[in-house]
Amino acid sequence: MSWEEKVSEPSKEIDGKGYWREVVRLTLVLLVIWFAVSYGAGILFRDWLDNVSIGGAPLGFWFAQNGSIYVFVGLIFYYCRAMNRLEKKYGVEG
Repeated sequence: MSWEEKVSEPSKEIDGKGYWREVVRLTLVLLVIWFAVSYGAGILFRDWLDNVSIGGAPLGFWFAQNGSIYVFVGLIFYYCRAMNRLEKKYGVEG
């Protein structure tokens, strides 16, 4: 397809408000999950979680040292997939 054909195609109208509403909602949900895991599991609920152990370490300590990092990396991959879906849904080119 030549550039003339691309220019002459009717442009698809993008719902900018809907797109940004979903982007902000996704970001806020993931930030709340990250905060709950890093601060909640590592600090607030540490004593309760220490009743369970992973590899010989108390679960609260494990979340404070390792678990929150693993969850954070998982959230990054989830964010990438979710943003790709949103961009396809709204016709936004990334």
